Amino acid sequence: MAKPVKISGPSQRQLRVGELIRHALAEMLARGDIHDDVLAKHVITVPEVRLSPDLKLATCYIMPLGGEDVGPVLKALDAHKRYIRGEIAHRVNLKYAPDVRFRQDESFDEAARIDALLDSDAVRRDTDRKPLRIGRDETDQDKPHDDE
Repeated sequence: MAKPVKISGPSQRQLRVGELIRHALAEMLARGDIHDDVLAKHVITVPEVRLSPDLKLATCYIMPLGGEDVGPVLKALDAHKRYIRGEIAHRVNLKYAPDVRFRQDESFDEAARIDALLDSDAVRRDTDRKPLRIGRDETDQDKPHDDE
């Protein structure tokens, strides 16, 4: 009988290796180890690196400071993909160096969208309502009760 497939988040190993790769990539970008004019002009944030379950594919989410010129930065990183993979292999001790791909990080946009929703009039109207009182009120404390 086949084992049931459990659907869950990434394993502890995926998270740990992802963090190691994220730190290595952020250090390479901060030090200017990747020689490219486009990358030299931007401060790039690496908020997250996700790995496949077999640790052979690393998806690096990046965002230039201010969110501008994402397309050229992604192209520049893709152009230096082999060098980055080699540097990650030297800096992170793994059996196989994962293939690296770069994607735009959209979590900042999602956070801004949620903030806008929470700041909307409809949500503010719902949160300004007085909560229902269950149990005794402050005015009920002065009244005599049957159990006293």
